[in-house]
Amino acid sequence: MPQIPEKIHELTVGQLSARSGAAVSALHFYEAKGLISSRRTSGNQRRYGRDTLRRVAFVRAAQRVGIPLATIREALAQLPEERTPTNDDWARLSAAWRTELDERIKQLGRLRDHLTDCIGCGCLSLETCVLSNPDDIVGERMVGSRLLPVRRPGADGTPAS
Repeated sequence: MPQIPEKIHELTVGQLSARSGAAVSALHFYEAKGLISSRRTSGNQRRYGRDTLRRVAFVRAAQRVGIPLATIREALAQLPEERTPTNDDWARLSAAWRTELDERIKQLGRLRDHLTDCIGCGCLSLETCVLSNPDDIVGERMVGSRLLPVRRPGADGTPAS
């Protein structure tokens, strides 16, 4: 992994990619989504502050545990613009995300445990179908083998189904 001399305070996108392990396209995407920022040189090249390395690491760690980018962006927005996330920031945010992650883990465990019970038929009303109809919610409201979308007459005059 290439080392960056201490006297260099800004990184090119290639240097940031090499150091962070994130693809250049991912870095551009993160910037477009407001997760990181850069300045432009007179030649219109991106330059990132060294602190961006920690922001990218923060984003990638949060993504690895399944946190949506919008949630990550909200978390980073709570930090002053030039400050990078610290261990305390991560502890605070990860504690807030723990409930959401615990619920996802529970859902995935249920999915795993009942995967062989379902053939993906789309029944949506079997009491035992925990994949497409947990707790038979649809069965309490209606009968039938599946839900059909309600179609309204279109602007072209086609009849409703």
